[in-house]
Amino acid sequence: MLDKEISRRRLLLGAGCVMGASLLSFPAQASRSTNSRDLSFFNLNTGERVKASYWEKGRYLPDGLAELNHLLRDYRRDEVFNIDRKLFDQLYLLQQRLGHQGEIQLISGYRSPATNNAKHRRSKGVAKHSYHVLGQAVDVRLPGVQLAQLRKAALQLNVGGVGYYPRDNFVHLDTGPVRSW
Repeated sequence: MLDKEISRRRLLLGAGCVMGASLLSFPAQASRSTNSRDLSFFNLNTGERVKASYWEKGRYLPDGLAELNHLLRDYRRDEVFNIDRKLFDQLYLLQQRLGHQGEIQLISGYRSPATNNAKHRRSKGVAKHSYHVLGQAVDVRLPGVQLAQLRKAALQLNVGGVGYYPRDNFVHLDTGPVRSW
């Protein structure tokens, strides 16, 4: 009887471990699946391009992150901000899901509070408390990928927010709660 109870406990413990592992976020699981991660951006506002390795062998690379942070800066005020690393992971996973190796076209990255307030005053489409101000959001498109396909793939990741703006030709991605509009 004691052997059956121990076996049952082991079975329940094993099942619990499997269930717990399945609850880990998709980006966390994927971060262990490759030796390095690169992202390539074209900033449509400044004309700047960058290709940077931001993660390698299980750790984030400060130089690569600095390059990406600079490109995603608030170009209006030339303010650089530390972008949420999970956002880079989200973009990387999105490209992997879509089989897209090219540049990500950046419409908007970090926005300083002053820039966001000015944009909010001019347009009701700009959130007063935007994730852009926190360095947790980007507005992007991928050349060669239909916008609806980009949105669908982003929704399938089931991480963060996904906004669909077909009239303005971009998809918004953020590392906030899972939601879509």
